[in-house]
Amino acid sequence: MTTAPDIAPEEREVLRDALGLLKDREQVAERLLESSRKHSFDPDTELDWDAPFEDGKWFWPPELVSLYDTPLWKRMSQEQRFDLARHEAASLASLGIWFEVILMQLLVRHIYDKPLTSNHVRYALTEIADECRHSMMFARMIKTGGAPAYPVSRLHHNLARVLKTVSTTPGSFTATLLGEEILDWMQRLTFPDERVQPLVRGVTRIHVIEEARHVRYAREELRRQMVKCPRWEAELTRISSGEAARVFSISFVNPQVYEDIGLDKRDAMAQVKASGHRREVMQSGARRLTDFLDEIGVLRGVGRKLWVSSGLLPK
Repeated sequence: MTTAPDIAPEEREVLRDALGLLKDREQVAERLLESSRKHSFDPDTELDWDAPFEDGKWFWPPELVSLYDTPLWKRMSQEQRFDLARHEAASLASLGIWFEVILMQLLVRHIYDKPLTSNHVRYALTEIADECRHSMMFARMIKTGGAPAYPVSRLHHNLARVLKTVSTTPGSFTATLLGEEILDWMQRLTFPDERVQPLVRGVTRIHVIEEARHVRYAREELRRQMVKCPRWEAELTRISSGEAARVFSISFVNPQVYEDIGLDKRDAMAQVKASGHRREVMQSGARRLTDFLDEIGVLRGVGRKLWVSSGLLPK
């Protein structure tokens, strides 16, 4: 392990939180850099973008489609179900690009004042390169699949502009985990599923492998930040992360997908909102994250109420 000579002593201080002793920041980054050297992918060459799609295969596991097991789903033809899964896959990929563009900006801001030769900064730059590839991969998957891109609403687009501008450092890493861990949970169910199109499985496999490093980096840094930050910053982080969870849950599937496959948008949205299956899917996807955030003190006060109102955290 190499440690840059310009690392300030306070960057190497021993810290502890409710989960135990925090690992040395430079050692964590060195291990992540080594993993990046061994397990990084170029989606343009790794995946067969020209292979035809296979008949009878899904673009997203049916159990993860928003309308699954609702009365409307039971009335839909199998062709409509396949089409909805294809459009929802495009919607989720669009959401992923939006989140990753935000994440790249937050990471650049995080390292701006850090020692530029440190492992910690080198890994952040490596992660930014990963996210660039992921965004391009998602965009190519959308175009190849033939469904349109689904941007978030103008309101949420501009609200995110404000949130990422005023975000505290721990708030930035909380938002990072929010954008990564729920999609990661779904993608871990997707890439081994032989019912799903091979291209989609390939895209999700690459994303899961590389995102595992990103989650580790964000979790370690968020723990460090929550221990060290002043009380006002911790409280602002709780509130901003709760608002980010609320926006994320609303934006998770663009309602336009229902209209685009010939469904009544309002009826579909009402059935998704009332669906116990969908609520369990979203809370299951968020559970590992919310358990972690609860343990390190993020899910408190007003922020916790916002997480509950998002539907990602049970009452």
